Amino acid sequence: MMNIAVLVNRTKDFNLTVTRKLVNWLIERNCNVILERDIAGELNLEGLGYNEEDIFKSSDYLVVLGGDGTILNVTRRQIPFIKPILGINFGHLGFITEVEKEFMFDALSKLLNYDFKIERRMMLKAQIYREEQLIKELYSLNDICITKGTLSRIIELDTFIDDKVMETYRGDGLIVSTPTGSTAYSLSAGGPIVYPELDIIVVTPICPHSLNSRSIIIGSNKTLEINIVSANEGVCLTADGQLGLELERGDRVLITKAPYNAEFIKLYNRSF
Repeated sequence: MMNIAVLVNRTKDFNLTVTRKLVNWLIERNCNVILERDIAGELNLEGLGYNEEDIFKSSDYLVVLGGDGTILNVTRRQIPFIKPILGINFGHLGFITEVEKEFMFDALSKLLNYDFKIERRMMLKAQIYREEQLIKELYSLNDICITKGTLSRIIELDTFIDDKVMETYRGDGLIVSTPTGSTAYSLSAGGPIVYPELDIIVVTPICPHSLNSRSIIIGSNKTLEINIVSANEGVCLTADGQLGLELERGDRVLITKAPYNAEFIKLYNRSF
């Protein structure tokens, strides 16, 4: 019996109409369905409700209803219990999701028949140090960004690779992305498109105040260190554009390949 967790973005299925149909379909096929407690309560299926840790610990697969933003959120939340994700697109952008919602039952049939493959994507880990103390650790599937605030002027960032000076960037900030994230914010800032199964890190400056600052690709075995030199207020670090914190002058950010890979269920032979 498959243990399938169903995670839904409430803003995409407001009345849980599609979620109810999907859950009933899985139950009829003898699947053990796992839901978040509030969703289970609204569906009058309280016995299927679990807390967050148990959802990811107990499931075999995650079926996620939403767009790419929902996938990014779930990918981070499940750490360290990495389970394969089947993304069903309810949003406007579905580059990471596998199937549109009108074809979800065909996709689920393939899942139940084990007619799929697993695609692994590297993630990033960011550690933020303030006065030599680790104050925050964040993970991302797309990117880690350090950017100036709304009213800030140019910020200055000293950047090192494995303790060796790479460059001092002056501009609006830096985007450090995975291959998956190369088609997101990094692309908008002029970064390269990278095949998603590669193991590399892309460093792309945002509006650099220089004629020769360009994207740099480094190996995933490298440690990228970014020191906040700027004295201006409003320097922020964000992970996948969803989690973040404000940085201060003197803060150090260490970015490395995460010890976890995201896993996605691939049902169709769509090329990148």
